[in-house]
Amino acid sequence: MPIKAGSGRRGPLPTPGRRPRRVFAASTTRAEKARAIRGLGVLGGLSGVLVALMILPTACTAGVGTRDAAHWFESEPEGLSTSGVPQRSRILAADGTPIATFFYQNRVDVPLKGIAPIARRAVLAIEDSRFYEHGAIDSQGTLRALASNLSSGKVTQGGSGITQQYVKNLLLTTADSRAEQRAAKEISPARKIRELRYAVALEKRYPKDEILRRYLNIAYYGDGAYGIEAASRHYFSKPASKLDLAEAALLAGVIRYPYAYDPVHHPGMARERRDTVLRRMAELGWIDSATAEATARQPIALRVQDARSGCVTSEAPFFCDYVQREILTSPVFGKTPQEREKLLKRGGLTIRTTLDRRAQRAAQRAVDGHVPRRNSAHKAAAEAMVEPGTGEIKAMVVDRRLGPDRERGKTWINFAADASHGSSIGMQAGSTFKAFTLAAALDEGMPFGTRLMAPRSYTAVGYRDCKGRSRGDPGTPLRNAADGEGGKSFSLVTGTHHSVNTFFLALEKKVGLCQTVKMAEKLGMRQASGEPLEQYPSFTLGFNPVSPVRLAAAYAAFGARGRYCSPIAIRRVTDASGHQIKVPGAGCEQAIDKDVADAVNYVLSGVLTKGTAKGLGLGRPAAGKTGTVDNFSAAWFAGYTPELASAVWVGDPRGGYRYPMENLCMDGECYGAVFGATIPAPIWQESMLGALADTPAEPFHRPPSHFFSKGSGEDRAKVPDVRGLKPAQAVARLRAAGFKARVGAPVESGRYPKGTVAEMEPGARTAEPGDTITLRLSKGSKRRPPRGGGDGGGGGGGDQQVPVPPITFPPGFPR
Repeated sequence: MPIKAGSGRRGPLPTPGRRPRRVFAASTTRAEKARAIRGLGVLGGLSGVLVALMILPTACTAGVGTRDAAHWFESEPEGLSTSGVPQRSRILAADGTPIATFFYQNRVDVPLKGIAPIARRAVLAIEDSRFYEHGAIDSQGTLRALASNLSSGKVTQGGSGITQQYVKNLLLTTADSRAEQRAAKEISPARKIRELRYAVALEKRYPKDEILRRYLNIAYYGDGAYGIEAASRHYFSKPASKLDLAEAALLAGVIRYPYAYDPVHHPGMARERRDTVLRRMAELGWIDSATAEATARQPIALRVQDARSGCVTSEAPFFCDYVQREILTSPVFGKTPQEREKLLKRGGLTIRTTLDRRAQRAAQRAVDGHVPRRNSAHKAAAEAMVEPGTGEIKAMVVDRRLGPDRERGKTWINFAADASHGSSIGMQAGSTFKAFTLAAALDEGMPFGTRLMAPRSYTAVGYRDCKGRSRGDPGTPLRNAADGEGGKSFSLVTGTHHSVNTFFLALEKKVGLCQTVKMAEKLGMRQASGEPLEQYPSFTLGFNPVSPVRLAAAYAAFGARGRYCSPIAIRRVTDASGHQIKVPGAGCEQAIDKDVADAVNYVLSGVLTKGTAKGLGLGRPAAGKTGTVDNFSAAWFAGYTPELASAVWVGDPRGGYRYPMENLCMDGECYGAVFGATIPAPIWQESMLGALADTPAEPFHRPPSHFFSKGSGEDRAKVPDVRGLKPAQAVARLRAAGFKARVGAPVESGRYPKGTVAEMEPGARTAEPGDTITLRLSKGSKRRPPRGGGDGGGGGGGDQQVPVPPITFPPGFPR
């Protein structure tokens, strides 16, 4: 809504030559008169110095010393620099839309053609109407201002031209130390002399148009707006190129005393000053009197738009904070933290990031929908999305607003990032780390059908870390808590699908603890604190605290067929001059063999179709792994497609072990115990569906045939045909194949001798390992068996060959 200030009609503009109001009225006190006289005395003294300096180069020709002084004054001073004027930096999404702005002074530098001509004339009229006629020092203007100020009893006109004002602003704006700031503000002849020397030098260095452009871009226009472009956007919500006469006159009037003429806080004084500018423009003949009168009758109409600095109000606050910390911590952007902060807040950077706004919105909706910002259980959730093959972070969300933790629903901690980029110390990863053990096993050539016994309890002994040290804790048996259950044998495929803890402890021991750790490190994993991963038998169960963004990047490498890229958030940075600044790259490399990655993808695809996250697929090729941390202290899901990877964490910021997610009720919805598939996987599913909408689906690659040398590794395995065997022989053979056996009621059989196995139930040729096979013994038969032994099952038919069922592939794998 427009803001109208000082809208009452105030009569015609005063005519030129109208006698100025007297300062010393009858009511003026003696103290006020004394202060005014002292002020005029200072002004007179400074003006005298200025006049003397103006005539110094031409009038003083009487001696060598004077000539040297003149030469000194006209020579360019050392250290004169016009660079370093603070300009605001912008962080942009991948599509170029702004995410956030950072500034020490809210300033947008624009060319002269980007400033409306009427705005230029308004400033010249009130500040330096003879700017294009005089040199660096306007002696006529200075004398006129002195005479006017002395006659009126107050400062009505300034003696400094635009070049001198630009110098003053430049020295003040670029002052870094307190001493430099004091020197730029002091009222003394020495400061004036220094400014005049700079003004003379600048007039030699730049044309008048460039000096005017720089002045308009550096001046302060009140209410936090520096430069005419930022001021125009702030007060009128339009660029400076679109300013009309009334708006231009208002801004021109603010420059002299921005704290007094700020139209937001002092609309009455701002209007009076605007009218003074209009009157001056009419005096000069730059606009006609009728136009000035008509414009003066208009109220001040503002459409204020505040420019906010920082990430708090960003649509992607935690991603923005990640980018900010990247700049503030990377030596690429400066040797010291102070240099880097100065570059960000004053350097006028344009920071093009990797953020996909569609993915960001989808992730935020999913996270907020399942774990609301102010939920009754005080739980939190975070998600990071990374593109396979590039490492580009496409989204980063937390179910909080960025802000002080003392306010409910806010936090300064970015739970999706490492400590260096978000202050988070990380969260235990749970069973998502089993993927690294699986990859290490496949890297050693183990086929999918490799089977290991998974007991209900496991004592971790016999492990060695990468330094050869024995690692284990024989006094603490590890059990099959959370996702999977033990008590039978599993293959690489089924052990992963069911997320069986003791199976992976046994697999890690077979592969080697060190080899498992090295696989995780190849894929970029480290603790969120930045420290290396700790090496203990429970490594595969995910006791190391990590961040979602780093876990997502590791899983992205599987989707990229083993090509790992460090997560990056910045694509390109240019400074205020348009020069490109080198930014840290993703350092992509082939971390693991493509065939191994393809095999991992094959196994993890089944988690979404047959395993712990069954039914949470995307309707396109996808793979993933659930993760439930011990004692239900946190839950994870990490999953990916060939186009995008994501990791989701849900837990309690107050401490997962103190506040576990068991018998959890949140905002009226109760979950019982929270597993990786309970909340994190649905968040992953919803966010991925939204992020990948309209993105063509790509299939995974088929793993090489040698991984199928022992079958597909699926749950159903060949059941040995034990018909015709004695009961003890039959039971032993079934148990050796991973099945249980029991003897049922006998049956008549003319084919198998009495006392041998005549029938097996179920009669299918395949069954799930661990299933119970019921054996029915033959009672014999009065009928004579046919010659040739029937189907050849008699007399040890268990040796007959039963065909292996055809291999079936999960969705997304070519046959």
